[in-house]
Amino acid sequence: MSYRGLCKEFLESCGVSIGDTVLIKKKDIEYRGMLLNRSKGLDDIHVVLKLDNGYNIGVNITDVQLTLLKKGEKPKIELPPLDVEKNMGKMNISIISTGGTVASIIDYKTGAVHPAFTADDLLRANPELVDLANIQGKAILNILSENMKPDYWIKTARSVVDEINGGSDGVILAHGTDTMHYTSAALSFILNTPVPVVLTGAQRSSDRPSSDAFLNLMMSVTAAKSDLAEVMVCMHATENDSYGYLHRGTKARKMHTSRRDTFRSINTQPLARIKNGKIKILDKDTEYNKRKDGGSPEIKDDLEPRVALIKSFPGISPEIIHYHLDKGYRGLVIEGTGLGHVPEDIIPALERAYDSGIPVVMTSQCIYGRVNMNVYSTGRRLVASGVISARDMLPETAYVKLIWTLGQTEDIKEVERIMQTNLRGEIEEKTSQKYFLI
Repeated sequence: MSYRGLCKEFLESCGVSIGDTVLIKKKDIEYRGMLLNRSKGLDDIHVVLKLDNGYNIGVNITDVQLTLLKKGEKPKIELPPLDVEKNMGKMNISIISTGGTVASIIDYKTGAVHPAFTADDLLRANPELVDLANIQGKAILNILSENMKPDYWIKTARSVVDEINGGSDGVILAHGTDTMHYTSAALSFILNTPVPVVLTGAQRSSDRPSSDAFLNLMMSVTAAKSDLAEVMVCMHATENDSYGYLHRGTKARKMHTSRRDTFRSINTQPLARIKNGKIKILDKDTEYNKRKDGGSPEIKDDLEPRVALIKSFPGISPEIIHYHLDKGYRGLVIEGTGLGHVPEDIIPALERAYDSGIPVVMTSQCIYGRVNMNVYSTGRRLVASGVISARDMLPETAYVKLIWTLGQTEDIKEVERIMQTNLRGEIEEKTSQKYFLI
């Protein structure tokens, strides 16, 4: 039973279990229905019933009488395997899940919700996928995206490679939105892919009328069939369901906690727009890697996870820098203020890092614009101290790139060269203000 505390004690004292039909009397009101599960993280004074009319309600157990009407079984969904014939005239698209549920199957009779992880699950929840491609899928992780870490990036990248080598014409990664842009950047550096690799998710779960899960998944299949052999993020472009954007994996960032159009391309425009099953490249002069059918993916997955992302703030102590150096961190990314600044009393700690062979990369908290440490005296001191400019890279992208770079070399000069070389579209030659979004 997922109930806890007072609820658990109350239900056990009444001899009631999930799936039982009960009658609850509260003052002059009676509720008859089936007891459903609740999330363990919720309060311990409400129970959830599925009423005979199909609606779910929460009832406060304070001053109620509960009567067991009929014993039942815990709601569950038993689904036989699907027998979907493969269409040789359609492309083969793989969907890999890391735990972010891009779709769910809901039994409205019992209230049971089944996360859609496998290809069969996704086809049941979204039968329209059959019209677009041959779908195959698997779950490689079952985590909330805030629990993502470098080891899981490696696992994910290797799974993508396995799917491509197994004949997949494109790969979709279902991922939680909170850290999707970290993973998209990581896969961008780790992989050189001959086919599209598309990350997608949902801001609102598929059991809500306003869910963006279905359209995001359908658009991602369209993207996975395209000529864009890049690692990309595919999400809503607007709050409504009009169209979506494809963002380059190293330029995407989550910009809002709950809006469906939360993802933006920073310091550039999206690669493409997806509308009504068609893709339009937004700038005909945009350079991108094109599909190489039959090509083999390349993978460089040596990573150095001992990298810290540190935000500068008024009053920041040099002790924070010294702490990370003393703890054996191999690289630091600083979110500086403005053009890439930190308080002057931090600079000796950064000099210690450089003298110890530990690279320090400077980014900006401003999101838009680029680092330029040659304008003010503090910036020039930072340059003299060996601090590396991230140019117009996002802090998250610079953090991921440094993790990857340190997996390729320990030479601080080579690290600087790689960090300032545009490898996967992470650095724009010029940063135009026209992409700044109010």
